[in-house]
Amino acid sequence: MSKNSIDAAVEFSYQGVVYHYTTCLDLDLLFRQYDEMPSIHVMLARAHSVDTYSYLYEVMQEEEIVFSHPQGTALAYLVDGEFDHNALATNWQNAQAAALVQPIAERELGITSLDLHPDLKRALVAAYNLGKAA
Repeated sequence: MSKNSIDAAVEFSYQGVVYHYTTCLDLDLLFRQYDEMPSIHVMLARAHSVDTYSYLYEVMQEEEIVFSHPQGTALAYLVDGEFDHNALATNWQNAQAAALVQPIAERELGITSLDLHPDLKRALVAAYNLGKAA
C-alpha cells in the first residue's frame, strides 16, 4: 500500500527573524484520527514547538501554506499549487464507508461489488454517514 502524504510549509518573518517551517502530513493517520482535517497551521506549530497562543503563531497564521511532494491519493488533490484537503477528506471517508457497507450489500443483496452499482453505493454510503452523524 502506498503512503498517502503531502509536505506542508510556511515561511514568515517575525521580529526580524525569518522562519521556515515544514512538516510531512501522513494523511492516512490524520483521517483515521480526525473526522475533519485539523488546522494545518496548528500542526506546523506543534511540529516546531510553537505555542498556539503566541504572537509568533499569530504571525504564522497570516501566511499561506505551500504544499509539495504529494504521494498516493494526494497527487490528485494538489492542482496548480492548491491542495483540496476537504475533497480528499470527503472521498477518503466515503471510501472507508463503502468498504464497511460492502459486506452488508453482499450478505443482504448478493452484490459482490458496489462499484458495479454506483447509485446503490452512493445511497448506502449516505445512509452510513447519516447514521454516523446521529
